[in-house]
Amino acid sequence: MEISNHTLVVEFLLLGLSEDPALQPLIFELFLSMYLVTVTGNLLIILAILSDPHLHTPMYFFLANLALVDVCFTSTTVPKMLVNIQMHSRTISYAGCITQMFFFIIFVALDNFLLAVMAYDRFVAICHPLHYTVIMNPQLCVQLVVMCWVISVLDGLLNSLLVLRLSFCTHVDIPHFFCELNQVVHRACSDTFLNDLMVYFAAVLLGGGPVAGILYSYSKIVSSIRAISSAQGKYKAFSTCASHLSVVSLFYGTTLGVYLSSAAAHSSHSTAMASVMYTVVTPMLNPFIYSLRNNDIQRAVKTHLREVFQRPFSSPTR
Repeated sequence: MEISNHTLVVEFLLLGLSEDPALQPLIFELFLSMYLVTVTGNLLIILAILSDPHLHTPMYFFLANLALVDVCFTSTTVPKMLVNIQMHSRTISYAGCITQMFFFIIFVALDNFLLAVMAYDRFVAICHPLHYTVIMNPQLCVQLVVMCWVISVLDGLLNSLLVLRLSFCTHVDIPHFFCELNQVVHRACSDTFLNDLMVYFAAVLLGGGPVAGILYSYSKIVSSIRAISSAQGKYKAFSTCASHLSVVSLFYGTTLGVYLSSAAAHSSHSTAMASVMYTVVTPMLNPFIYSLRNNDIQRAVKTHLREVFQRPFSSPTR
C-alpha cells in the first residue's frame, strides 16, 4: 500500500476529560490549582537546593533535575488544556499537536531515566559508602544527566518524525486532554506499523531498562540493609531511600495503572482520566513526598522562604 506524505488535516480536536459544559469550570479550577501547586512546589525544591550549600550533593543534584523535569512535564499538557477550556475551544493545530507530543515524550522519558539514576545513587551510597564521593563525582553526575537528556530527545525526535510521515483525514477527534502518542497514531489514515514498532521498542528498551536498573539497585540495597546489625543503622539506611522509593512507586504505579485500564476498558475517556494520575498528580505530589520525609529539604525551604519574605522589609544599609 502506498503511503502519502501529504497531511490533509490542519488541526485536531482534543475532546478533554468530559464533554459536559457544566463540568468545564470545575475541571478548569481543579487543574489550575494542581498546576500552580506543582510549579510552586517543584520550584521551591529547586531554589532550596541551589541556595543551600549543604544540599550541593549528588542526591539533591538529581532531585533538582527531577523537579525541573516535573515542571516541564506538567507544563507540556495542562496550560493548553486550560486555555482551551477558557476559550471554549477544543482545537490544537497540527504543528502544535506534534510539538506537544514531542516534548511530552521527552519529559516522561526523562522522569523514567532520572528515577533510575537516583536509584543508582542510593545504591552507591548504601552499598559502597566509603567510595561514594569518589564514584559519584560531579563529572559523573553531569554526564548521567546529559545522557538522560540525549536519549530522551532522540526518543522524542524519532517518534515525532514517524508521526510526521503519517496521513490524517480531514476530521480527527482525540479523546484525550493532550496529544498522546498512541491516540494520535491510531487515528491516522495510513499504515502505522513502523510507529507501533517504535512504541514497543521504546517501551521494552527505554522503559524496561530503567525499571530493571531500579529493581537491581534496590535488591542490592535490601541485602546491604539486612546485613546491618543495629536497628538504628537499618532505619537510617532505609530512610535515605524512603522518599525516592515512594516517588518510584507512585510514578510506575500510576503509569502501569493507565495502561492496564486502557487494556481492560475500551473507553478512551477512562484512559484519559487515568492519565491524569501520572501526568498531573504525580508531579504535584513529588515535592510533598521529598519535603515531608526529608529534614534537610524542610530546613532549606523554610530558610529560603524566610529570606524571601524578610527581604522587602529589611531596612536599607547606609
